[in-house]
Amino acid sequence: MKIEPNKVVSLTYDLYTKEEDDSESLVESTTVEEPLVFLYGAGQMLPKFEEHLSGLIVGDNYEFELSAEDAYGEYNDEAVTKLPKSMFEGNELPEEGSMLPLQDESGHHFQGQVLAIEEDVVVVDLNHPMAGQELRFKGQITNVRDASAEELEHGHVHGEDGHMNH
Repeated sequence: MKIEPNKVVSLTYDLYTKEEDDSESLVESTTVEEPLVFLYGAGQMLPKFEEHLSGLIVGDNYEFELSAEDAYGEYNDEAVTKLPKSMFEGNELPEEGSMLPLQDESGHHFQGQVLAIEEDVVVVDLNHPMAGQELRFKGQITNVRDASAEELEHGHVHGEDGHMNH
């Protein structure tokens, strides 16, 4: 069975980022026992990531690179913001380097990394942690199956081999 929209795909991957000196760092990986499981074409994954997997079948190995633009975007200096310390009243101030769960006016959840604590503000980087980085994925397709009607309706994987339940 080929990978195409409305299929549930299970795969292993090793994700590498390219360093400034052209060396690579392994930043994330999955195993056959705990693969990444997702509904193909449902908008959960990076579009270019899915594009590279289209048409593959169980047992196929893959390896490809995504430019920063095709992955999490270029690093945006304007996404570094200063939040007033008054926002944290009643709570402990976050530590430098920690990830801060945030929510915008529309209710969308996202994270920012605390860069510094200054006199009356907390400096937070709202860029995705991998923004500005070239990514290389390497792995194997471990399963492809039809999505159930319920999975299609909900837009994500359920139950058996849906290790990443929502």
